[in-house]
Amino acid sequence: MPQVPSSPSNESCIKRNSPGSPLVLVVSPGDETYRSYCLEQVAAAYDVVLLTGTEPSWERPYIVDHAVVDLYDDTALLAAGRALAARHELAGAVTWDEWHLVPAARLARGLGLPANPVEVMRACRNKATARSLFARHGVPSAASMKAQTLLEAGLATMTIGYPAVIKPTAFAGSIGVIRIDQPEELPAAFAFASGASQSREDTAVLVEEYLDGPEVSVECVTHRGVTTAVAVTRKSLGPAPYFDETGHTVDARDPLLAQVAPVAAAAVKALGITDGVQHVEMRMVDGQPRLIEVNARLGGDMIGHLVRLATGIDLPRAAAALACGHNPDITPSRQQAAGIRMLYPAASGTLTERQINQPFAAHTPWLRQVQWIRKVGDPLLLPPEGDLFTARAGFYIVTGRDTTEVNDRLDTAADEITVTTQVDR
Repeated sequence: MPQVPSSPSNESCIKRNSPGSPLVLVVSPGDETYRSYCLEQVAAAYDVVLLTGTEPSWERPYIVDHAVVDLYDDTALLAAGRALAARHELAGAVTWDEWHLVPAARLARGLGLPANPVEVMRACRNKATARSLFARHGVPSAASMKAQTLLEAGLATMTIGYPAVIKPTAFAGSIGVIRIDQPEELPAAFAFASGASQSREDTAVLVEEYLDGPEVSVECVTHRGVTTAVAVTRKSLGPAPYFDETGHTVDARDPLLAQVAPVAAAAVKALGITDGVQHVEMRMVDGQPRLIEVNARLGGDMIGHLVRLATGIDLPRAAAALACGHNPDITPSRQQAAGIRMLYPAASGTLTERQINQPFAAHTPWLRQVQWIRKVGDPLLLPPEGDLFTARAGFYIVTGRDTTEVNDRLDTAADEITVTTQVDR
């Protein structure tokens, strides 16, 4: 049975822009730690109504109305969306939640709002489909084969060769992604990827060519089929064979942007995306870009916030504008750099100490944010037993004139931060 949408309350109806401000429906606001900046920036220009799985808490200052609904129930989601549409004149619908790209597109279409076709969002969510579209349109990518069983994966490696990457077909956040260098590693790697591959959309895994080179992402804005690359994000990864992202830097003057922008735009076009914000991941192999995947949403790990700190471009607001069918403002207003580093423990265990040198933090203006995710006493679990959701203790963000200065400052700040775990026995 569809859930009955909750009715508006005076407590939730506290945030209004000027009369006539467009009203945007946000589907799944995400968690406060990583996504509150998105809702805050959209609410600065739009009135916001919210479809959420739990009663709003931190979201309340940014919304005028909401409905609590099972976000994974398409019938309930449409009913809740229609109830909100009956109370408000909605201009568009947007989500920055990877798991709700397809439902949000379906909902927007059902409400008669601008949206990419549902099948386009499905292609973005399914890495096997995306790879086939990249190949069809001549976008440089990785050789890839789909496998439902260990036997099929073994046959795929005979074609792909070693090293290879085993990953879930429809997941995100580098969860379940692992590199293998020889056949003996395949059974455990297949089990690791399969364990993370319990998506409703596709439970298969992919066996892919390993792309050897630095990983970057290109933050793109697409309007009426024209894609503009606004920033390139350089990534840091944790130890092999896993692909956990440990940090990111964005530099408004990064010369790599001009080189990767055409490939990112070609990938977006190959998938059929006409409007929206995209986070396009690739690796530089022998100095040339090769596609990993296109995420039809704002990048995670505070990347949109880094883009704003470095360039002044407001990607959440751009996403809302595009959802309403408007031309977004993506004019840069500053030229500097910003970086984030995730705080991982040296070993899995119970978090026994987390702190930053307070005098340093108080007198260091370029240290823009220190955010703890776990508290003392919480378990921290690294791969292969854990993933980014269980392994991170927190993160910190710095700014600087360029990438070199940002990396130096990230290292300086690291020496002032302590994360200690006691290994559980």
